[in-house]
Amino acid sequence: MEKVVLLIGGNLADREALLKEAVLELGRQFEIIKLSGIYETAAWGGKSSGDYLNMAVLFSTDKPAEEVLDIVLAIENQLGRERDIKWGNRTMDIDIIYFGDQVIDTERLNVPHPMMSGRKFVLIPLAEILPDFVHPKLKVTNQELLEKCPDVSEVKYFSASLF
Repeated sequence: MEKVVLLIGGNLADREALLKEAVLELGRQFEIIKLSGIYETAAWGGKSSGDYLNMAVLFSTDKPAEEVLDIVLAIENQLGRERDIKWGNRTMDIDIIYFGDQVIDTERLNVPHPMMSGRKFVLIPLAEILPDFVHPKLKVTNQELLEKCPDVSEVKYFSASLF
């Protein structure tokens, strides 16, 4: 069994309800171990507008990484995700941040997530649920990544976990 970390979030429609539905769908597929609180951030990347809600989800699975990717993409689609503009507005975005301590570099999947170390909206919920986990490529903990993160954007605590 691998422990997998996802970051889920979105900035369209009822953001909190969509997070809850995403967690429920993930729970139908995987054994959820831990959820972070929910955090609100301004749009990142310049192509979307409206604040995002994000949270981290830790679960275990015996499914291979590409199958997990297929499942999370299907959940995004089920929740109304449209892929018309990169880093654009979205109802749901689900990114695989870690897949155990594996390093995966395929045409479809890069894990650990290649841009996570520069994004506070990823690192804050990640450090909340796994502060001492060591990044398999960078060889530092999530807490250390957060402390060294150059991102100056504001990440506000929104609410406790949904469940």
